[in-house]
Amino acid sequence: MLTPICRSCRARRGEVVLDLGRQPASDFFPPLADNGPDPVYPLRMWLCAECGLAQLAEDPTVPEEPRGVEPAALVAQAKDAIERVMRSGLVKANAQVFEYGSPHGGSWLPMLAEHGLRAVEQPSDPADVVLDSFGMMHSADQHEAVAERARRLTDGGILLLQYHSLATIIRNGQWNALRHGHYAYYSTAALTRMLSIAGLTPWTAWRFDLYGGTVLLAAGRGGQSDPEVRALMAEETGSGVDDPRIVRSLQETAENSINALRGWLQRQRGTGRRVFGYGAASRAVALLAAAGIDNTMLSGVADASQAKWGRRMPGTAIPVISPAELVRAKPDAVLLFVPDLLEEVRAALPALAGRWVVAEPVPTEDPQTRRIIPPARLAGDNRS
Repeated sequence: MLTPICRSCRARRGEVVLDLGRQPASDFFPPLADNGPDPVYPLRMWLCAECGLAQLAEDPTVPEEPRGVEPAALVAQAKDAIERVMRSGLVKANAQVFEYGSPHGGSWLPMLAEHGLRAVEQPSDPADVVLDSFGMMHSADQHEAVAERARRLTDGGILLLQYHSLATIIRNGQWNALRHGHYAYYSTAALTRMLSIAGLTPWTAWRFDLYGGTVLLAAGRGGQSDPEVRALMAEETGSGVDDPRIVRSLQETAENSINALRGWLQRQRGTGRRVFGYGAASRAVALLAAAGIDNTMLSGVADASQAKWGRRMPGTAIPVISPAELVRAKPDAVLLFVPDLLEEVRAALPALAGRWVVAEPVPTEDPQTRRIIPPARLAGDNRS
């Protein structure tokens, strides 16, 4: 394989810190009647030694049309973020906004309108607020992505940039944040360097529990970083976000997760228990493919997105079904591939109470499950 070139600073010096081998594209959900085989591509994370940006080493895939549904947790976080930003006084009530969309779904514009903000009339118009929530990571050219967002700002404008922190990914062992189409994984220090080249300075930051730890960074021209930004940078740097030896711990975590899932599903099959999944998300693709999970171990994966129904998980014959089909199947256990959905699915699918198992980092019964299922069932007993 060719030596990667940094997507931000263009340096060639760096190290591969996570290698998941060859994987199907994470957004390619073939029709169920399509028996494959599905094309596979390298999936590696490379850490630039010059600017510290963690990134996809290569990505020859072609993005598919987004088919996801915005989770309630993401909506709640967006509302919380907007309220914090407005309380800060950094954004005026009559400001004009340009929003970069994200394949993860959803828009902040309706909620911003409730605070008196309005979208720019023409996409090319300068904006007082440029908003990007999990969007910039989908840009293959990170240098140009930052420069473009800076060019859209009015002289006193503010860039609001939300990202899943690399420190969170390392701390929580979220190795499958690495996926095709996600070109960058930001530490605050690396992002600060990228912004400075575009003439922007991080002013302040807000932290959220979403995905285990996300950050909303506010930046603009001039000014200085406040104590929150400096503390965040010091904390993340102290955790080793720019140390390839630390970031490489994700490789071991990935192998442990893959082996744990395969072993757990094999035990369930051995006792005759029927297991389904919930959340046909891109993060589940690498996990199922790397673990070699087939439809004899996982009977189906339910998802709220109608666009995915009648399709299958990439690289497998596992069908994607509706939540209603999942309930009718009366599974013995349901593996939840998106932990942030736990409260949402508990409320939406009460018929499945006592059957939820969070898939990562290792299969773990929902705490409510432990109170509902008798000990013998938790031990794998298949008696009714």
